[in-house]
Amino acid sequence: MSLSPLLEAGAPPAAAFLLLLALALDAAVGEAWGPFRRLPHPVRLLGWLIQSLDRRLNRDERSPSDRFARGMVVAAFVSALAAGVGWAITALAAALPFGWLVEVALVTALLAQRSLYRHVFAVAGALERGGVDAGRKAVGHIVGRDVARLDGAGVARAAIESCAENFSDGVIAPAFWYLVLGLPGMLAYKAVNTMDSMIGHRTPRHEAFGAAAARLDDLLNLVPARAAALMIALAALVVPRASPGAALAIAWRDAGKHRSPNAGWPEAAMAGALDLALAGPRRYGTATLDDPWLGAGTAQATPKDIRRALAVFTSACAINALAVLAVAVVGSAV
Repeated sequence: MSLSPLLEAGAPPAAAFLLLLALALDAAVGEAWGPFRRLPHPVRLLGWLIQSLDRRLNRDERSPSDRFARGMVVAAFVSALAAGVGWAITALAAALPFGWLVEVALVTALLAQRSLYRHVFAVAGALERGGVDAGRKAVGHIVGRDVARLDGAGVARAAIESCAENFSDGVIAPAFWYLVLGLPGMLAYKAVNTMDSMIGHRTPRHEAFGAAAARLDDLLNLVPARAAALMIALAALVVPRASPGAALAIAWRDAGKHRSPNAGWPEAAMAGALDLALAGPRRYGTATLDDPWLGAGTAQATPKDIRRALAVFTSACAINALAVLAVAVVGSAV
């Protein structure tokens, strides 16, 4: 492997090496590094655009078929716009000396290792120090369900489920699409994932309008979700009292029980690794989802289990980084 291209003044590193640098920066300092300490975060800008289009185009008086068609246009427009912005930034970065640092900053901001760890860790601390009420408030920052009726075990399960699912959505999927399609692919993925979280719900308002965004998100997460489950199982090899075999077995057995074709994979793998039962019945607003349990263990999760999940998550992030390094080394050798 020759490092000479990396030593030339201003020369951009290969995509996999750039991603590896971004993963390291995100793990070390997260969004505290780079321009997004003061500038609006890209996902916040995407959210503003999606909210504006939802308000203007998704009106109650329109028919479901009309709302579905408009939702398709929105999904195509927002994802294409994000990809176009990614292409423009990549071209600009390539034209400027050390312009690739701009791309590193943006890629770092689009990863969620450190922020996810911080938010999930805060739930464990809130439960231990402030009890259930404090835990509900902390977990309410990272889940969309109704947290008002959660008991302590429910709060802990919600945090662990969020940790597993967002490992896939916030770490593996953005990294995967960056490796496949560069910054345009990564930004397009984040646009689709943000649309799914904002309008991809089976509610009267969004069932038709958000259907296209939800299906596109399902498609883009097919490979990353299964890769995330495998990495969680591998991570269980190095976490005390975690079971890699059970992680694989439960993921294979129970992933299909989840209403999402993808979220069940990392959640079931985490349930198996930690000998827990995750998912199950939960409330979103006024609706109660009577979903099946994933896993064969106990549903009485504790703050200690949250910390065990974070140990698995941290190890899985390291495994992901090693996989990216392997891609970089192989790519530089061919």
